[in-house]
Amino acid sequence: MANYVRFERRDGTTGAGVIEKDSIRLVEEPFWESSVTTGERIAMSAVRLLPPCEPRSIICVGLNYASHLQGRPAPDPPTLFFKPISSIAGPDDDIVLPKDAGRVDPEGEIVIVIGKQVRNATREEALDAIFGYTCGNDVSARKWQREDGQWWRAKGADTFGVFGPDIVTGLEYDQIELRARVNGQEVQHGKSDELILDIPETVRYVSAVMTLVPGDVIFTGTPGSPPEIHPGDVVEIEITGSGVLRNAVAAEQ
Repeated sequence: MANYVRFERRDGTTGAGVIEKDSIRLVEEPFWESSVTTGERIAMSAVRLLPPCEPRSIICVGLNYASHLQGRPAPDPPTLFFKPISSIAGPDDDIVLPKDAGRVDPEGEIVIVIGKQVRNATREEALDAIFGYTCGNDVSARKWQREDGQWWRAKGADTFGVFGPDIVTGLEYDQIELRARVNGQEVQHGKSDELILDIPETVRYVSAVMTLVPGDVIFTGTPGSPPEIHPGDVVEIEITGSGVLRNAVAAEQ
């Protein structure tokens, strides 16, 4: 198991590496195929963590836990949608609530990070194409989600595509646990073996119609019924083996 991060130094330059206790062992980018060390180290306290990859595509699976469906039938075909790249936010970035958005909820999710280009994958090829996993928060404006014909506003506003702080490798796809907290109180809990469309099937299904490339991410769905969030709240998402994705909530100025 290893935890990969991207970071920004105090001089504004960026880099990548593997977390080792309180420091980062730097690696060359891209680190997908092989982790080539540079021989350098930098203290965690000396950098600001960034989203751990730069995806070309952000794909999301909706309604993928029975606990989130609350008795409704599972969608057939599965409900998938995209988030725009402009929605990306990383660790310690504010989640900014747009004016007139109404109720906004966090959605803690296990996020797949692709490490190999893949198209028309089998389940085995889909698993082989996964580099690792990270924490995600599919922030969602419920009023817009109900009212709009598509979810572009509800799911795609600036700062609504939160993921990080690291990519954890070496996990078994069906043994990942997810927890979400608001102001320190647990509000969501789920496991990857509870997913309706499981992780290899998700990658296979997506790759049947579009090429996935290294760095692409797939949000796999959220369990339970997350609460509404308000300015001043702090949302934390955590998955097995990963650091905590922590974001404060702020109102749009």
